Amino acid sequence: MSVSDLDVQPAPTTRLNPTLKRLALVGLPLLGGLALTTLALLSTGVSLLEAYRILLFGAFSTPARLSDMLMLTAPLLLCASGLTLTFAGGLYNLGIEGQVALGAVGAMIPLRLFPELPPALLWLLAFSSGAISGALWALLVAQLRQRARVSEIFAGLGLNFMAVGITLYLVLGPWRRTGSASMSGTELLPRDLWLPTIGTLRLAPFAPLLALAGVALVGLLLARSRWGLELRAVGLNATAAERLGVPANRRSAEALAACGALAGIAGAIQVLGVFHQLIPNIASGVGLLGLLVALLALARPLWVLPVSVAFACFSVGSLQLPLVLNIDSSIAGVLQGALVLSALVARGLSRK
Repeated sequence: MSVSDLDVQPAPTTRLNPTLKRLALVGLPLLGGLALTTLALLSTGVSLLEAYRILLFGAFSTPARLSDMLMLTAPLLLCASGLTLTFAGGLYNLGIEGQVALGAVGAMIPLRLFPELPPALLWLLAFSSGAISGALWALLVAQLRQRARVSEIFAGLGLNFMAVGITLYLVLGPWRRTGSASMSGTELLPRDLWLPTIGTLRLAPFAPLLALAGVALVGLLLARSRWGLELRAVGLNATAAERLGVPANRRSAEALAACGALAGIAGAIQVLGVFHQLIPNIASGVGLLGLLVALLALARPLWVLPVSVAFACFSVGSLQLPLVLNIDSSIAGVLQGALVLSALVARGLSRK
């Protein structure tokens, strides 16, 4: 009998079921994030159950904390949804923190120049000016990338420092607050210019509603518009997209500008709805946290909402840890970072 007479069957190949693959992409980050966070908590000697209870549910313990969580979710949603646009175009917009800061500066300009205007008109001007300022700051990244061949990563980081410098100059210089507390920020806005809140709570309903509208708009643009299709084509292969008639550089610049506009609106919310003044750290890390949200959501608008809410819950809940368990609130950052790291690892393994 020859070898050719044998009925040789190829070795069966095992392929992961698509449903199981999706579950793995969700489950592995959760397990990895919880494992790394648990190791950090074990080093403190506190009760794990109590620590996780505060982290996960502390934001829902009182109406005031729930309000704080929603007011953090609003700018976070705007930044993360804007970043899904730049990720779709193959761009890493690390300058989003500076775009939030410049949006806040832009929002303050009409508030200071035209204080006699009706509040509703001033809010419209503030949000418009914030969006334009954020978009223009992001377009600087596009210009540096396309004309000077500077990576958008390094250009964005450099512009972040410039944005901080501009904010500090205005707080300590032309917009300086009189008195010994000048370092804390500018003068508080008149009460009638604050975004309306619910009773005595710090929740301004307009902010989360505006953020939800931003997420919905980004989702529609990416999924249902020709512009979104062309942007995704540029992200996959800019050279091939150019050959098919797509203006790659223009679409990249538009994605950065749109992301900057959403970040600028987030900065306006920080001024009108959260701090009611311009402070040196007006962005408060919202842009960088939005970057983590976009990475964990795999730049999908559908997942941006639940991930943003979860990260806001961790941040607000962790503020109770020093009071209840005498441990630092930065453990929330450990959990957020561990989730993102685990998600990136799981995504890399799924491609093998």
